[in-house]
Amino acid sequence: MAINHALREAAVFAGGDGRFGYAAPTYKEGKRIAWDYLKRFSSVIPDVKPNEVELSLDVPNGSRLFLLGAEDPDSLRGPYWDGMVFDEYAHVHPRAFPEIIRPALASRQGWALFLGTPFGRNHFYDLYERARRRDDFLVRCYRASESGVIPSEELDKAREDMTPEQYAQEFECSFEAALVGAYYARELEQARAQKRIRVVPWEPTGPAVETYWDLGIGDPTAIVFVQRMGRELHVIDYYENTGQALHAYAKVLRERPYLYGRHHLPHDAGHRELGAGKTLAEQLEALQVRPVMVYEKNDPIAGINQARLLFPRLWFDEDKCRPLLDALANYRADYDEKKRTFKEHPRHDWASHGADAFRLLACNVKFGEDARRPAGWKPKPHRADFNVFTVFDPPRSGRRP
Repeated sequence: MAINHALREAAVFAGGDGRFGYAAPTYKEGKRIAWDYLKRFSSVIPDVKPNEVELSLDVPNGSRLFLLGAEDPDSLRGPYWDGMVFDEYAHVHPRAFPEIIRPALASRQGWALFLGTPFGRNHFYDLYERARRRDDFLVRCYRASESGVIPSEELDKAREDMTPEQYAQEFECSFEAALVGAYYARELEQARAQKRIRVVPWEPTGPAVETYWDLGIGDPTAIVFVQRMGRELHVIDYYENTGQALHAYAKVLRERPYLYGRHHLPHDAGHRELGAGKTLAEQLEALQVRPVMVYEKNDPIAGINQARLLFPRLWFDEDKCRPLLDALANYRADYDEKKRTFKEHPRHDWASHGADAFRLLACNVKFGEDARRPAGWKPKPHRADFNVFTVFDPPRSGRRP
């Protein structure tokens, strides 16, 4: 339906230079899901020209339809769009539409179509609920028990082969079902039930705000802002961006009103870059950002388990931390199609970066509270080129810890 809709809109477009897109979560998925359909449905249009190299279709009136992947949302920047289809929108990066495609549709007054299966209360859920309250959206939900497309006997067999959560999500369009393989699904559900996801303001007279980073060059950089209030950890803000220099992230810190304590970096920030001749930690220190490196064992599962234990102490600002909450909800184990089981490591996708920064928070709290410093303890470098590495970072004279 979505492919035919996009093809029809391209074929009847009167401007002569229409640009339409069909975006799947990844480019590979887009090709596998939609390309054969698109060629077959367009074959009845005279003089249509499919391009196998760039997966595009030229329509005789001058319009062009592209198959796209949204794994890197910034790759969608640049072109204007008259219409865009998002397939499996629950798995598309949440920045792709509001930040990149929506402005590109505005100048042409274009349309957008979103379809997919629910995947927890993520950005697809937010869009669905928002669209139901707006007159300019058409919203439809087709549950297997109501549509009649699949025979009831087949649905009964599916129930026997699937968990109740899997069946509710895949066949009954349930946003409430726990995500299969998601690491923090129960913890987030409990946090919502206990009203720990709400407005969590910054307390100017409270302790200094600390940040936890996941550094990326080609990948996004994620920053989690935390204020410790007694035993409670208030996650008050979150920032993520791609392809920015370090000074841009230092500017982000300065533009926020917070009073900062430590800025915690992963241990690989101590690796010296050949081009710059300095470590990332040294470069940030030159930008007036006080870095502290946290040593994390090379075992993501151990860090995830520590984060689960930390959850009861966490409070999240619902608005400022929405991208982080989406990332945590979608952070899940990778699945081995051949062995038909979950792998022992997390799936690496758009949700990984926020989840990695969050895991660094959990590891730091564990080290900072469980370990004990002997008298006269001094920080020792983990490697020879770590000149600012420390787990505890004792307070400097005259400064708040």
